[in-house]
Amino acid sequence: MSEEQAAQRERSPRRGMCAAVLSLEAITLGLTTPVMISVAGVATGTALAVGLGLTVACIVVAGMLRSQWAYAAGYAIQVAAIALGAVIPMMFFLGGLFGVLWLTADRLGRKIEREKAAAWAAWEAEQQR
Repeated sequence: MSEEQAAQRERSPRRGMCAAVLSLEAITLGLTTPVMISVAGVATGTALAVGLGLTVACIVVAGMLRSQWAYAAGYAIQVAAIALGAVIPMMFFLGGLFGVLWLTADRLGRKIEREKAAAWAAWEAEQQR
């Protein structure tokens, strides 16, 4: 097996898709900070802690997706994003949308990884003949 094949075999579609969702969600959650301050009237310190805290959490978890616990943390971020709708009603929709994207990326990524492993196993069996 060449180095290119080995690198391709180790790439995780699940990790890539979930990291993309969290990266886009980080932008959305970062932009909630000024909305909380100016529109919802949330105290500046609280808005910074919540908005930027969730933004940083998205970025950190996106980078840690090699560990299984990070996927559970991703689900917790989705719940927090939806709960932010109590302050900014539009976040019920946006949080829900990102929740659906996260769930889809996680489930579809797992399915692709299973099928990819089966294809590599079949390829290796064929090479043994």
